[in-house]
This record gives sequence, C-alpha cells and structure tokens, in this order.
Amino acid sequence: MGRMALDVSPYDAVLLVSFGGPEGPDDVLPFLENVTRGRGIPRERLEEVGEHYHLFGGRSPINDLTRELLTAVREDLSGAGIDLPVYWGNRNWAPFLPDAVQQMTDDGITRAACFVTSAYSSYSSCRQYREDLAAAVAAVPGAPRLDRLRQYFNHPGFVEPVVDATLAALAELPEVVREGAHLTFVTHSIPESMNEGSGRQGNAYVNQHRSVVAAVVDRVRQETGRRNPHELVYCSRSGPPHVPWLEPDVNDHLEALSRKEAPGVVLVPIGFVSDHMEVIYDLDTEALTTAAKLDLPAVRAATPGIDPRFVAVVRDLLLERAATERGEKPRRRAVGSLQAWWDLCGVGCCPNPLGDRPALGGVEA
Repeated sequence: MGRMALDVSPYDAVLLVSFGGPEGPDDVLPFLENVTRGRGIPRERLEEVGEHYHLFGGRSPINDLTRELLTAVREDLSGAGIDLPVYWGNRNWAPFLPDAVQQMTDDGITRAACFVTSAYSSYSSCRQYREDLAAAVAAVPGAPRLDRLRQYFNHPGFVEPVVDATLAALAELPEVVREGAHLTFVTHSIPESMNEGSGRQGNAYVNQHRSVVAAVVDRVRQETGRRNPHELVYCSRSGPPHVPWLEPDVNDHLEALSRKEAPGVVLVPIGFVSDHMEVIYDLDTEALTTAAKLDLPAVRAATPGIDPRFVAVVRDLLLERAATERGEKPRRRAVGSLQAWWDLCGVGCCPNPLGDRPALGGVEA
C-alpha cells in the first residue's frame, strides 16, 4: 500500500539560495568586486583578501558545498515522496539568481519556496538576499512568485548537529584539559549598527546567536554532566577601522584565554552552515595557528554541512510554509529561548545601510 503524498501546494519548486564563491584564480577579484559593490572598498584591500583564496588554489569551497547540499536536498525530498524540482542560485557568483529564475520561468514554475543558506537575521545575512531575490524577479519577465522560507537559527535540525559536533570536538581534546575547556562560539562579525537594526526590534543578530549558544551549552551539559565556560566571539571583520564592528575577534579572544590560563578550547563555528572560507581560513588557518603559538590546545567543531538533520530542515520548512499558505496552523519547530521566527519580515527590518531597495518576503512587499 502506497504512502500518502505530502502536500506541498501551492509550491511547485524549491530554490536553494547561497552566497557563491570563486571557482578559480581568475574569478577571485571579480567575485570580491561583486560582494563589495557600492561599499567603496579599495582595490588593495580586495587583493589582500584575495590572497586568502589563493592559499586554497583561488577557489572557495562554498560552491562545492552548495552542490553537495543541493544533491542531498533533492534526495531527501524524493525519499519523502515529494516530487519537486530544486534549483540553485547565488548572490555573488555563478549560477547567479537571475539565471536560476530565468530557468524556472522557462520550465513553467509558478511559485517557489526559497531556502537561504544563512540562518540568522541581519542586513547582510537576510535582507540582502531578499533584495537580490526581488531584483532577480524584476529582471525576468513572467518570473514565478518567490517566497523566502523563515530563518532557522533555532530549528532543531540546525542546533542538534552543532551539539553533536561540539561533543565530538570536546572528545578530541586531551582528557586532562577537557573538563575545563572553553567553548568558543564563532560567527561572522558585522557592524554594530547593522546588529542594532536587525530584526523587528533590533539586536536580533546577536540575540539569536546567544539563544543558540545557550541551547547548545545546555545540551552539552546534559550529555557531559558539566557546564563548560563559553563565549560568543566574531571573525572576518572587513570594514574600515573607524566603524565599530562586533567584538571580540576570535584571535584576540584566544590570547585572552591564554592569559587566563584556560586549559583548552573548542572553536564552534555557530554562524555558518558549512565550511565556508570564513571557517577554513579564519578558523582552521588563522585561529588554530594563534592557538598553537599560545600553546593552547584547540579543536574546531564541524559545521552542519549535509548532516541529514540539517538537510531535512529544508523539507520541514517547506511543509510548514506550504501549510501556512493554505490557511492551516502547522507546528513551527524551535529550541531555546526564542520562538520560531516569522515568515514575513517587518517594515524596516534589517535596513539596507546604503538606502532602501525592493525586497521580497516582507510585509511591505
């Protein structure tokens, strides 16, 4: 006897939306110019950042990681009996969002649910994607309607892989330092003003991270019987020195831990869904080198990547949003101190620091 098909109406496609990254040395500077367009970043600074990519052959891991996620999402949906095509579009490098929207239009897609590979709320991690989705739709005559799925920072399918990765990393530390090891949760720094404007009431970016940190620390305590010291720190600052960004930097934090004679540290890249350049350079290259120079035992925890629980978040949010659009009241899964995030962003939520642009997925849309 066949199983009952899961109802995903009104959607007839899924769009996986990612940041994008260079796939060869000749791509690096054009990619960085795309990322920083309109921000007045000097070419010398772009060339300096570009050297990070050239350490890895001029190639970011992000497109390969997104390909893996794309394959995993397709397999997960198919395994659940959901027969929907899954497309892929990037903000900053091929395949670009307008090309993905054009392909969907050519294929006769009418309405797609968009899963963004960024779990938290801020201009750069949320609204900028919404702006680029709006621009892609505007560029393609007859484009399908695009609905961005909600932020999922506190979805158990994201949090539980982080818990397990933290436990595994703790187990890698020498037993003599494990009990007192610090859990250092790392995310991408943003300007303080961007955090202050994030979410409907401000400070959502930091508050969301702190909520997830608390949830992970509590789960680790339940498994180990101890509560490790823990901190939220930042990496990848890229703005001018006179503009305040969220601190402390992870390397400064490691130096502070060394001065306090911390026995060891686990670096938990809680702000990233997979091993982006910020993980393999800022943490695996810079931060672990800093820890080694300080004789501070350190291990980096894994990101969710294609953990089946994280992959299934796409399916869960798709079904949740589809039910909502049909007028039903589905269960909205979340862990920690904050409720499940809303589907539609509020007016003025996560404002563009350079001025208003049209954005999809908000009540003002």
